[in-house]
Amino acid sequence: MTWSLRVTGVALALLVCTGGCGGKAAPRAPHPGAAADSAAADSAAAIYSAAHLPIPELGYNAREGQALYRHYCMNCHGDAGKGDGFNAYNLDPRPRSLADSTFQARHSDADLLAAIRSGGGAVGLSTGMPPWGRTLNERQIRNVVDYLRTLVESEAGAH
Repeated sequence: MTWSLRVTGVALALLVCTGGCGGKAAPRAPHPGAAADSAAADSAAAIYSAAHLPIPELGYNAREGQALYRHYCMNCHGDAGKGDGFNAYNLDPRPRSLADSTFQARHSDADLLAAIRSGGGAVGLSTGMPPWGRTLNERQIRNVVDYLRTLVESEAGAH
C-alpha cells in the first residue's frame, strides 16, 4: 500500500508539472530594468547634448560674485549696479553707479577690492560704503569684483 501511494504521488506530480505546458513556451517579457535603462540613456542623451545645454553668460567666479552682490550690495547699488537700489534713496550721498564705464576705467581691480574689503572711506570714496572684509573672504571679494566688471554699460547706455 505504501508502494502504490508512492507511485500515485509521483505520477500525479509528473502530470501537474507537464500538464501546464501546452507544447509552446510563453514569450518571455524583457527584463523590467532593460526598458528603464534604455529610456534613461535616451533622456540623458537629450539632456546632456550640446544643442540643449544653456551656455552661462558668466563664468563660475562671476556667477558666485553675482550671488554675493545680490545678497550684500544690491540693496544700495541696485540690480544692474546703477546706484538705484531699494535703500539708495535713503542715503546721502547716494551710491554710485558701478555700471558707469568712466568709473570702471578709472578704478583698478585693486581699488575695488580695497573698497569692498575696507569700505569706501578707506579708498577715498563714500564713507557710507561699509567694509565687508570681515564678512566676505578674499576669494569672495575677488569674485564680486569679477562680477562688477560685467556691469559696465555700453556707450549707448545699454547694459
